[in-house]
Amino acid sequence: MGGKQRDKDDEAYGKPVKYDPSFRGPIKNRSCTDVICCVLFLLFILGYIVVGIVAWLYGDPRQVLYPRNSTGAYCGMGENKDKPYLLYFNIFSCILSTNIISVAENGLQCPTPQVCVSSCPEAPWTVEKNQFSQTVGEVFYTKNRNFCLPGVPWNMMVITSLQQELCPSFLLPSAPALGRCFPWTNVTLPELPGITNDTTIAQGISGLIDSLNARDISVKIFEDFAQSWYWILVALGVALVLSLLFILLLRLVAGPLVLVLILGVLGVLAYGMYYCWEEYRVLRDKGASISQLGFTTNLSAYQSVQETWLAALIVLAVLEAILLLVLIFLRQRIRIAIALLKEASKAVGQMMSTMFYPLVTFVLLLICIAYWAMTALYLATSGQPQYVLWASNISSPGCEKVSINTSCNPMDQPVNSSCPGLMCVFQGYSSKGLVQRSLFNLQIYGVLGLFWTLNWVLALGQCVLAGAFASFYWAFHKPQDIPTFPLISAFIRTLRYHTGSLAFGALILTLVQIARVILEYIDHKLRGVQNPVARCIMCCFKCCLWCLEKFIKFLNRNAYIMIAIYGKNFCVSAKNAFTLLMRNIVRVVVLDKVTDLLLFFGKLLVVGGVGVLSFFFFSGRIQGLGRDFKSPHLNYYWLPIMTSIVGAYVIASGFFSVFGMCVDTLFLCFRE
Repeated sequence: MGGKQRDKDDEAYGKPVKYDPSFRGPIKNRSCTDVICCVLFLLFILGYIVVGIVAWLYGDPRQVLYPRNSTGAYCGMGENKDKPYLLYFNIFSCILSTNIISVAENGLQCPTPQVCVSSCPEAPWTVEKNQFSQTVGEVFYTKNRNFCLPGVPWNMMVITSLQQELCPSFLLPSAPALGRCFPWTNVTLPELPGITNDTTIAQGISGLIDSLNARDISVKIFEDFAQSWYWILVALGVALVLSLLFILLLRLVAGPLVLVLILGVLGVLAYGMYYCWEEYRVLRDKGASISQLGFTTNLSAYQSVQETWLAALIVLAVLEAILLLVLIFLRQRIRIAIALLKEASKAVGQMMSTMFYPLVTFVLLLICIAYWAMTALYLATSGQPQYVLWASNISSPGCEKVSINTSCNPMDQPVNSSCPGLMCVFQGYSSKGLVQRSLFNLQIYGVLGLFWTLNWVLALGQCVLAGAFASFYWAFHKPQDIPTFPLISAFIRTLRYHTGSLAFGALILTLVQIARVILEYIDHKLRGVQNPVARCIMCCFKCCLWCLEKFIKFLNRNAYIMIAIYGKNFCVSAKNAFTLLMRNIVRVVVLDKVTDLLLFFGKLLVVGGVGVLSFFFFSGRIQGLGRDFKSPHLNYYWLPIMTSIVGAYVIASGFFSVFGMCVDTLFLCFRE
């Protein structure tokens, strides 16, 4: 009866393929698949290139890379090449007239004159009353205070320049940050006309500098990288060697290694049960109970009650029992998984070039991200800067006839000397023109292009590796029958015939990811006004989309393997892969978990080993290595350690992803 039931289940997901002695791996005679999607993808890429050209023609990234002075000229460029820093005449107007949010959005555009300077002021200074009758040349230029607006004549009276805000009335010791001069946080503010030295202004300046002034830290970080970059490369080389050794180790001792890992998990659970029992026994004898404690938000208090450890003991015992039952009933499938792991390590050993293919994927991903980032930056700066008239007090005498907020030219300052404080200030970037009106749509097109191209590159890597490993599996005599260049052959074959199929699978995944991004954006915008029911519904939608994305990634991965082997279109390959997996669902789960456990252990070994070695080396705890191997003097020794750990994780993930793809490919070939 059991055999008949299995036959019915197999027929529900299709019949197994009959043995074909003439089949020798990825077929040679194949045709182009999903041509329509291929054409759409190529047209989309062409449009993506056009968007990049339009952004390059109309955009000006200097608007965000370089600050502008009051005349609209860039600091550090052109006539201001020797003046890279921007000085605000009255930095307090930035704090009093705006907030940190608008600072981040508008680039700290303050309603005060701004001038490009070669260096920031180093000492506090204030115009004294007896200097009002002197000339600008005597007070500013001869004293090397070149902080007035361009074009202010030497013979102009100081009082006139201050009334028209052509020169600053005070200077504060400042430090450059992000191309701008910001006052020091510990400076004692002098008595300034019209400005109260209260804590609000001081706190505003302090918070602004703390959030924007990262120059000193960035310099120290640069120095640390300059001192330790070659040792970081050594650490990454160690990670590379450890990853290769672990994969080669699987070829020799895959069975014992899996056994050790399984026994290790069982041992950890057993020790947890013992520890929980000891804690429960001690607390039971003392009489501590949950009824005495009651309900409390202090979660650490629950460690002193016996019921907590009893519940933990029961949970661990259940997990131990489940794992033992799984090992007993699935021992044959675990043996198959071990055999596949051994075969996968052999395949990787025969085709070592596949281990370095993630470098190709990384370069392609980097190109896609860099192109999108540059296109988005150019699009965001495609508008021309707009300036409007502004006055601190429009009710002052002489300002009645001035049209505030009307367009002006900053080169024409001062516009109206009869209105005190009148100036031409930056308002924003224009939205006129076809490109500016379509800016939002073009940015959406760019985001869609980013997701689609990234998913296509990842799909290309999976299909190429699957084709190479399938040629290994179906080689009758190994290694004689293995193609000379299996990776290059699979790469050319995939690009020539299956670009459309890869684009089809990548598009489906892209649409789901875009839906997740939109849902996250809506949830972020409405988080403050949602009631508990709405939040629950939103959480359910997000969970469903997350599960859908994981399922599509899993299905696409196996569909690409079938495409690489049989050369059929995406839908047929996805259907065949799904039915094949459903016929062997138990084996799939066992193989997946065993592989995940092994690769997790490998990542832990590589990352942990590199992290420990980096910590002891860069912190100077390893002595007696000699002068050539002495750890460098660093400002932040944790910086190269974290860089080495992250790099080791990336390297291990790249190598083990190839190994995981090899296991999946061999499994589908084996069960087919």
